[in-house]
Amino acid sequence: MKVEAHRRKAERIGRSLAKCMPEDAELVIDGAMLAITHWINFTFHTLELTTPDDDIMHCYFVTGFDRQYYGLAADPLFLDALEEIDDLRPLYVRGNAAGSDAAGVRALELHEAVRDLALTLA
Repeated sequence: MKVEAHRRKAERIGRSLAKCMPEDAELVIDGAMLAITHWINFTFHTLELTTPDDDIMHCYFVTGFDRQYYGLAADPLFLDALEEIDDLRPLYVRGNAAGSDAAGVRALELHEAVRDLALTLA
């Protein structure tokens, strides 16, 4: 996907997230994960760390070497945030663990941090 397409999608998802409430944790967590993924790809493509044909989807698909490289070349926050939000999904999106409101708030915090960093680096 082209760089600007990632940005447009991330911004659109972000606008939708702004309409959600903490009790919408399932939507917030999944939406934040998608937006974070687009911000990561926007940044990595802009910095030419990855090609438009090579998108990051989930942390568990990234090798240890690549994770270290991306962290040094861009910032470890990108993949750390993606990993954290990926870890929230089984408990609060596919599961029914207590504390989903707090998990939704955390997902929004992660999204904001990744978005701000992406816009700063790009």
